[in-house]
Amino acid sequence: MKIMGLDFGSKRIGVAMSDELFLIAHAFDFIQRRDIKRDLEVIRGLVAEHSISEIVVGLPLNMDGSYGAKSKEVIEFMDNLSKVVSVPVKTWDERLTSVQAERVLIEADMSRAKRRFLSDKVAAQIILQGYLDARKRGQDNA
Repeated sequence: MKIMGLDFGSKRIGVAMSDELFLIAHAFDFIQRRDIKRDLEVIRGLVAEHSISEIVVGLPLNMDGSYGAKSKEVIEFMDNLSKVVSVPVKTWDERLTSVQAERVLIEADMSRAKRRFLSDKVAAQIILQGYLDARKRGQDNA
């Protein structure tokens, strides 16, 4: 069993997966967004293929902790996702994870073209690792 982390974006959905001990998040891939039905089917397939027991979706809160337009879009996506998978779907505060992912890739001396495709799955990895770390401390609520 593994936990899947998702970074929901307007063009791509970054995907990360935990190891089987729920200790380390690994950047896995990204899903090129087309339409919601197809995107959900791809995720459902990944859940089945990789024995996913839980999904954590990054929730983009405003810096003051309030919900914005993007937060509402993510919640709608999660509602739809919950209808097609049989595992719990949770949120995790993703404030600044995209900035963090970009910084990591710049420090790794990645070209702009490579960063564009890697940043989504690295952001998903950062979201999932934060969740896994909090889960170990008994703080798994977002």
